[in-house]
Amino acid sequence: MYSSNSSRTQSPISFSNYGPGSLPSPATHRHGCMSAAAKRYKYLRRLFKCHQMDFEFAAWQMVYLFISPQKVYRNFQYRKQTKAQFARDDPAFLVLLGVFLLVSSAGFALVLRLTFLEFVRLFAYIVIVDCIMVGIAIASLVWFLSNKYLLKPGVPEDSKVEWGYCFDVHLNALFPLLVLLHGIMILLYHAVISHEWTISMVLGNTLWLIALGYYNYITFLGYSCLQTMRSTRIFLYPLSLLVVVYLVTLLLGWNISTSLINFYKYRVL
Repeated sequence: MYSSNSSRTQSPISFSNYGPGSLPSPATHRHGCMSAAAKRYKYLRRLFKCHQMDFEFAAWQMVYLFISPQKVYRNFQYRKQTKAQFARDDPAFLVLLGVFLLVSSAGFALVLRLTFLEFVRLFAYIVIVDCIMVGIAIASLVWFLSNKYLLKPGVPEDSKVEWGYCFDVHLNALFPLLVLLHGIMILLYHAVISHEWTISMVLGNTLWLIALGYYNYITFLGYSCLQTMRSTRIFLYPLSLLVVVYLVTLLLGWNISTSLINFYKYRVL
């Protein structure tokens, strides 16, 4: 066990010892590696020990997912070299994502004029279904397909794509999407998007196009940085479909953002 005080001697946002193309080492960095079971146990145990989480570094990762997501994945490669795993060993990012979901759910509660109990139900649905269950499904599917069809020939067993890394890639791509659809969209909903104007539909649907497109792009970056994988451009193929669907929704006059609000209001609650 390391000392939490000594691990923070150097601020994680200092770039003095790193090149311009990488994030700084997290404050929880240490050399050596453990078995997979020990890593899982350590990760789950640290969920209940906030003093062992590096929230400052996790917050900087969230910022870099917007301004330079490539740097976030360079840090994942650094973790593989030092700890023999790509997946995060610090749950701080997941905790901060949960805090953001709490705040954004409060925004939905204001827009939908929910009671406190309805707010709790909505927050539970967004966390359990939208974030965790959908994330597990996507991560499991991509993990299976990647190891089955996208690995280079002769890749050893210990170099295959980790399920935990697939889940981390999903969380990385999910955060900007949530900021756009659970943050910016909510701020603009009553003022612009909820109206039956053409500009309302175009603005709301464009937010969806940007959010899903960026999710797709960050997912592509996550797997293209793995040297054991080939043909990772396949992760960019859905972008063309997104554009087609976007144009169809405009032709049909379908405001997707209004549909989301109605779904939460009439199906979840």
